[in-house]
Amino acid sequence: MAAVPRPDLLERLAVQTAERAQAQLQRRLRSVERAEGPYIESNGRRLLAFCTNDYLGLAQDPRLISALEDAANASGVGSGSAHLICGHRREHAALEEALAEWTGRERALLFSTGYMANLGVMQALLQRGELCVQDKLNHACLLDGAQLAGATLKRYPHADVGAAARQLRSDVEPSALLATDGVFSMDGDIAPLRELAALCTEEGATLMVDDAHGLGVLGKDGAGSVAEANLSEQEVPVLMATLGKGLGCSGAFVAGSAALIDGLIQFARTYIYTTAMPPALAAATLCALHIARKESWRREKLNQLIQHFRRGAEDLGLPLMPSRTAIQPLLLGNAQRALEASRALETQGLLVVAIRPPTVPQGQARLRITLSAAHEQAHVDRLLAALASLRLADAPV
Repeated sequence: MAAVPRPDLLERLAVQTAERAQAQLQRRLRSVERAEGPYIESNGRRLLAFCTNDYLGLAQDPRLISALEDAANASGVGSGSAHLICGHRREHAALEEALAEWTGRERALLFSTGYMANLGVMQALLQRGELCVQDKLNHACLLDGAQLAGATLKRYPHADVGAAARQLRSDVEPSALLATDGVFSMDGDIAPLRELAALCTEEGATLMVDDAHGLGVLGKDGAGSVAEANLSEQEVPVLMATLGKGLGCSGAFVAGSAALIDGLIQFARTYIYTTAMPPALAAATLCALHIARKESWRREKLNQLIQHFRRGAEDLGLPLMPSRTAIQPLLLGNAQRALEASRALETQGLLVVAIRPPTVPQGQARLRITLSAAHEQAHVDRLLAALASLRLADAPV
């Protein structure tokens, strides 16, 4: 009997890539030769960027650079090992202690990336078949984490607490995790955290918040969306946030009780089986943390720029989505229209990225504008003038 021919996996991938290109949905890399404040140089052009996550303008701060250089001179570049072998350095320990204190948690644990943190937490907490309820607009790593853990994943319409309650009550499984972004990365709005916390308390579920886009910019001292909602460790037992956005560095952490952190050290595979982040990077991040807490003017300036942009966009009749954070999306609907708007802005020296399906749902392509304390009001005015020239308010979404 002749063997059934197996499909060529690379050929199939090439066909899928071609289909995405045909639909004007193909992703492409852009190499940046230099970054200076809110500007980047790419392909020989200097562009004013409105698409970074460097919300507090710390990524190029000379104090961070000095801290990184000093630690690298003292300890080298790579950590040389996983945390549990001999890669856990004093710089890592100091950063974990500071992160726990900042967020009001008992302990914190560093991960190399936010994606790895969420995969590790889900895999450690959830057993196969247990219930995981999530907002439909959660970041991909939360969704992937539940699926890789073998959990039963149920999603509720965006920010709909009533629907989240129905999903929790629809399953007889006694153990349940409800996971949500704190600030949603594509829409820029903030989850109804107090209501979700109350629901989890009522239903005996564990609440996990991914505060990647809230840390540094929201709450007292910039401690994030959970702090802004005044929620304790008991109400939000699992808090994750990244270090590459508001703090301008790289990596992530999970904060919570000593029992949570001890458990993750034992069972989070993405922590156990990977090399620790460079200790020099941990030293730079600790410097960024102290600056973010102390220099509240960065958050104040950012909020002023957000309000200025929103007033200007509303005066122009632009299709601005509701958001009070640094993420300010203009909903254009059609993917081709969003791509053309992005290209037109680039011809005027502005870098604003078009976000298209599958990153966002069909019919919800947008320009994802992000603001930073590195921007000035004149930069925002330049962006508004360029957006006005595109007449985006004239065409239907």
